[in-house]
Amino acid sequence: MTLPRIVVAVLLLSGLLVFSGAPPALGLSDVYKNNIYDPGDLKPTDSILKVRTGDPAPEFTLSSVGGAPVSLAAYKGHKNVVLSFVPAAWTPVCSDQWPGYNIARPLFEENDAVLFGITVDNVPTLHAWTQQMGDLWFPVLSDFWPHGRVADAYGVLRSDGMTERALFVIDKAGIIRHIEVTDINVRPNLADLAEALSGLK
Repeated sequence: MTLPRIVVAVLLLSGLLVFSGAPPALGLSDVYKNNIYDPGDLKPTDSILKVRTGDPAPEFTLSSVGGAPVSLAAYKGHKNVVLSFVPAAWTPVCSDQWPGYNIARPLFEENDAVLFGITVDNVPTLHAWTQQMGDLWFPVLSDFWPHGRVADAYGVLRSDGMTERALFVIDKAGIIRHIEVTDINVRPNLADLAEALSGLK
């Protein structure tokens, strides 16, 4: 029996399916695992959301590692959008989470969605980090200056200046349809995101 691509992606990222010869940990390959800074266990959450499902998504334009600025407004009416806020470059869970979305790319494509990765790190830092992670199919955006302005607008800027580990699903009308703020120490469950995306039109 052949599993649908979305099911395979969900099983892989949930750790329920393993291919022989697969690299160890999606992001923490032997190539650069010694460059990763481990901050230890952090307070699971440390912010108060400023938006709710059903609200219009706060607009933004951010610099990208690719060079061109990216605006949320450019996708309104055309694509569903997923925002993936992660706390910091060069940390273990973040370095595992984003490469995992390469495996899950069909999940986004089949639901007419794009993914934006957002951190409060500056562009040079994000450039170096993403180079070591390998090719990511989605734009990586810097919310560095004014520091964390976009994260703050959504209510996921922590008191230490990092962001929560958070996902926002925004429909083509620019309305927030799903919010997931998870324990900063744990990679989000892809199955929850898959369910949220499947409910969009």
